[in-house]
Amino acid sequence: MRGKLPSERELVSLYDVSRITIRHAVRELIRQGVVQSQAGKGLYVVDNGGGFELEVLKSFTSTALANGHTPGQRLLDIAVVRASLDITRPLMIPPGSEVIILSRLRLLDKIPVVLQTDWIAASRAPDLTGLDWSVANRSLYSELRELYKIQPRRGQTTLSARLASRAEAELLELPQPGAVLTVDQIAFDERDRPINMTSLIHHPERYPLTLLQSATGDFKHYG
Repeated sequence: MRGKLPSERELVSLYDVSRITIRHAVRELIRQGVVQSQAGKGLYVVDNGGGFELEVLKSFTSTALANGHTPGQRLLDIAVVRASLDITRPLMIPPGSEVIILSRLRLLDKIPVVLQTDWIAASRAPDLTGLDWSVANRSLYSELRELYKIQPRRGQTTLSARLASRAEAELLELPQPGAVLTVDQIAFDERDRPINMTSLIHHPERYPLTLLQSATGDFKHYG
């Protein structure tokens, strides 16, 4: 339910910034309720009861509409590329396979809230690059269902927090140094084959997340 953040020393090394910058960002994360300090254990992402439900089987569009918001998006990039091993391994496709990379800035009521990048094997959805991804309510999962009869059945999610890069901060309209929530997901179909890999970078105040846990210990994910 909670992801542990790296130590201060690790964050300094990872982002090549000063300890003062890291401490400022951590204080801001704590102030926003994004992370919590546990004595002797470190910093953990807070399982907050408010915000948008984290569920991989629902699209950003349907989640926004369900919460009374108008969804939108700005296309940042779409291309077919030869994937590296860090992409082909999670997607369970041969090394060097072609994948479609789809990067979008997601909007709520015309306000930027999430940077989303999806990778999907080009062989599974070859016509995605021909669609107009500037359409405000276009959903990847809806297109996969309608065009290819691909239906996500379960998801695997990793939740964390970190400092935003300069480019990320500009797109999400975050002051620097700014902190972001990150969600990395893989969705699987009914045959338990990976459909797509997703990287989500959330504005922590405009788009907070809620994790719902059942009595069995399973929890839902957002996508």
